[in-house]
Amino acid sequence: MSKKKNPKGSYGYVKAERKRRLLLTLLLFAIPLLIFFSGLIYNGTRNNILTVVAILGCLPACKSTVGMIMIWMVKPMKEEDYRAISSRAGELTMAYELLFTTYEKNTFVDALAICGNQLVGYSSRLEKGSREIEKHLANMMRNEGFALQVKIIPKLDVYLERLAFLEENQEALRAGVRYSPKEGEEGIPREELIRGHLLAIAL
Repeated sequence: MSKKKNPKGSYGYVKAERKRRLLLTLLLFAIPLLIFFSGLIYNGTRNNILTVVAILGCLPACKSTVGMIMIWMVKPMKEEDYRAISSRAGELTMAYELLFTTYEKNTFVDALAICGNQLVGYSSRLEKGSREIEKHLANMMRNEGFALQVKIIPKLDVYLERLAFLEENQEALRAGVRYSPKEGEEGIPREELIRGHLLAIAL
């Protein structure tokens, strides 16, 4: 089975997901329309059971439309930012192009690095402080059993410096981490588990 191109957490996800959700939404609308017109042609009137089926079939399509609109409102990460970050990240566990939803607002995080108990992100679109999204991510990860120090940085040059520090000191940062995997997660690296939970709570 082939892997999905540009999966969530990779650079290029937003552009690829726009296309995927558009095609899915069109398909989900096409099916009830096909059912409706089949009933109309066969019965000669729209007053038949297939019209009801078609109406109910529009519910998944409407839900898909909401998701499509949300992803189309997200501006992709700049390619030059990705190149600068990926060249500095080395072997660090990374995730890209993630939209996190808090109770008050949505925050697009261009890149996240996971190393030991450090979760360091870069967001080119932070209008004010980063405390809200930092608190949100720390709480969500704590609920999953990971105590992380979260820092979201709005300036690329500062983020690149922090990445260089993480990459150079990754062995020391991981050395003092205590972690007991949950049942069924024994063979999965801790940082990959953290990354998976982050992807699960992102759009």
